[in-house]
Amino acid sequence: MAYTKRHDGRKMEDFRPVEAKVGVVKRADGSAMFKIGDTVAYATVYGPRELHPRFLQNPERGVLRVSYNMMPFSGQGDRVRPGPKRRVKEIGMVTEKALFPVLNLENYPNAVVDVMIELPQTDAGSRCAGICAASMALADAGITMKDMVPAVSVGRVGKQILVDLDYYEEAYDEETVADIPVALIPSTEEFTLLQMDGDVTREQLKEALEMGKVACKKIYDIQKQALKDKFAGDKHVESKDSGVSSSKGGK
Repeated sequence: MAYTKRHDGRKMEDFRPVEAKVGVVKRADGSAMFKIGDTVAYATVYGPRELHPRFLQNPERGVLRVSYNMMPFSGQGDRVRPGPKRRVKEIGMVTEKALFPVLNLENYPNAVVDVMIELPQTDAGSRCAGICAASMALADAGITMKDMVPAVSVGRVGKQILVDLDYYEEAYDEETVADIPVALIPSTEEFTLLQMDGDVTREQLKEALEMGKVACKKIYDIQKQALKDKFAGDKHVESKDSGVSSSKGGK
């Protein structure tokens, strides 16, 4: 049966509802939560701090390390088996590469910036949610960045090109499916992540990437607003402590 209408009522270019917050883990140097549909990612940042053992240090720039973990009960399909596995290492590596171009690690020689991503709940798009959360957490930690990195999956179900496939669409067995996670630097429109599981034509790929750019820029606005909301809240606390009463956002 041809997939001509999305099962949840979304338009082909729409992503699922998004919720984003920063400063959610108080003991971390930076932290964020990013939720898209039923996929939830938490990211914490520790550092920059001195890297040990010292032979791993780089005197020219800092080192970025990303740890990615899906909790055993998080998946929509089979239970996720705990412990290190090849897929988890691969997602951690591509997340590092997606974030690396916007980080000014030259400011942190001999140091390491650790990013830890945990997913307590997933419904597809987990690596993209992790990148979005990690990008916000790095900004929350005050790491020098050229830009943030939004990410979203695009793809094909049958002949339809669509944005942000959920688990139902990824597992749709009546049509062929292709899943294409992308991450973008909005200021330059450069992709820092482009992977594909499945087959598409050249024209389908072009259409999917253009839809991905538009969606990423919308997610980028949500990321920025989450940071603005957090720092507006911080200003409110400071004003309250100094005896001046002011509401969030200056209202």
